[in-house]
Amino acid sequence: MPAPKILVVDDELAVTDLLAYNLRKSGYEPLVAADGREALRLARHANPDLILLDLMLPELDGLDVCRELRKTSAVPIIMITARGEEIDRVVGLELGADDYVSKPFSVRELLARVKAVLRRAAQTTKESTDTGLQGKAGLLLDIDSRHASVEGVPLELTRLEFDLLHLLLSNAGRVLTRERLLEQAWGYDYIGDTRAVDSAIKRLRAKLRALSPDADSIEAVRGVGYRINS
Repeated sequence: MPAPKILVVDDELAVTDLLAYNLRKSGYEPLVAADGREALRLARHANPDLILLDLMLPELDGLDVCRELRKTSAVPIIMITARGEEIDRVVGLELGADDYVSKPFSVRELLARVKAVLRRAAQTTKESTDTGLQGKAGLLLDIDSRHASVEGVPLELTRLEFDLLHLLLSNAGRVLTRERLLEQAWGYDYIGDTRAVDSAIKRLRAKLRALSPDADSIEAVRGVGYRINS
């Protein structure tokens, strides 16, 4: 079985060398890009299994790279940032990034997150014997093809948004805590960053309402989490 390919995107040579060395040592095949345009080129031609994406990049920044990739690809993305502003992390997650780490980071922690995100991505490609799930206003999730639609109109979702909607519809009428959504959709506990759930749910609801106001039956339960009424 070929080693999973991890694309490391960072303009700091010391960072890419460190990550490439440790990824190789952990059984992965590292690819390296030093700017946003090279990252897009490699992502489209080398088909990596996961991307470690720095936000501060020459040519195109990490948010622009993420935005472009999400137009055509569901490849898992872990953002790496030295920025302190929470807004950058929130925007990245809303654009479809799967996770983020802040510099300076622990290599051991980063490798654990790589493993968790890859495991979750692998599970979503194999899982579910259900043929489909239905919601209000003609909302339909085809689990096998990972295709979503509202009254026959395709609903363009990121991998994470699809997984969240799948979880909610599979538990229709039940309240799912933010912690459970984090654990099951992201693949592990974020340890306190439950606002990532709020950000992803907000984006998901906006996409549902854009196709049909009645398709958004997601309800926030104050202080607990979310449920969907189907």
